[in-house]
Amino acid sequence: MYERIQAQASGAFRVAADSHHTHAPGMERTAELIRELYRITGELREIHGRNFTPDGHLVGDIGEAIAAVEYNLELLPPSTPLHDAKTRDGRLVQVKCTQGNVVALRGDEPPEVLLILRLLDTGGWTEIYHGPGADVWHLAGKKGSNGQRPLSLSKLRR
Repeated sequence: MYERIQAQASGAFRVAADSHHTHAPGMERTAELIRELYRITGELREIHGRNFTPDGHLVGDIGEAIAAVEYNLELLPPSTPLHDAKTRDGRLVQVKCTQGNVVALRGDEPPEVLLILRLLDTGGWTEIYHGPGADVWHLAGKKGSNGQRPLSLSKLRR
């Protein structure tokens, strides 16, 4: 499955580059890096059973993989409502990961346990919060039209 996706992605990119941007500086290297990104996400998918699609979900999938390994969590099926994993003693955990300063909480109730990680460009990560979701639920903003409640990491740290 990964090879088919990679071939489609690299083929689609190559056609676009050949037809419109053949001589644009950096496009050849950009195409190489995109192919490498798909190779890497395919390998991560095989190891951790998450999609690792190179879109907004990639950072979240990376966070869930880190949480599973570092916190000894069992990941729930992708797109399970409200929670992403469970502890060995059965507590349910919502994992949030960001490279920025805000995470988005979903649902109409707090998760049992909330784990927020910040991904660093060095390849490392730092724990921002790990505890009861109810303890910080009130810090999140109002639910937007997309169903998300923004939670500022700076507000959380205070």
